[in-house]
Amino acid sequence: MNFISKRQTPSDLVNDAIRFKEVLVIGPKGEQLGILTRREALDRAAEANLDLLCVSPNGNPPVCKILDYGRYRYEQQKRTREAKKNQSVTQIKPLRLSPVIEEHDFNTKLRHARKWLDEGIKVKVDMRFRGRLITRLEVGRKTMDAFIEACNDLGSVEKTPKLEGNTMSCVISPLKKRK
Repeated sequence: MNFISKRQTPSDLVNDAIRFKEVLVIGPKGEQLGILTRREALDRAAEANLDLLCVSPNGNPPVCKILDYGRYRYEQQKRTREAKKNQSVTQIKPLRLSPVIEEHDFNTKLRHARKWLDEGIKVKVDMRFRGRLITRLEVGRKTMDAFIEACNDLGSVEKTPKLEGNTMSCVISPLKKRK
């Protein structure tokens, strides 16, 4: 029988780790060999110079398959690597505005946001009200609305502007690109 690696997951019941009296055995080519005792199943696997893996321990009777365990583990790891490679990570870039921001600073921040939205990155826009500015929320709302309006062609508002404490924030996500 083949050597079992030390990276074996606890859910893998292989060869001597199988403790069921009787198991339904599936052969190396996918054919059903029927219900056999544990010892007979292990002997059949040894004859084929392969391993016995319990693929369904909750079945009645449990289902075991005769296969090359090393190759099976390799294929599993390859599948998980492939799945990890295909998943995308959502990235969010923060931007901080002020309610009384100058036009040049506003345009600079807008340029950054538009570049990020074009690259497919979400933008979180924060506006901090400092000191007496908290009494002039409408000024901050106008600035935030102007910023959102300027980004409208590249992104849509995912989270509408909302005041939390002394900070108003919103999230703009990029529009889906057509191929």
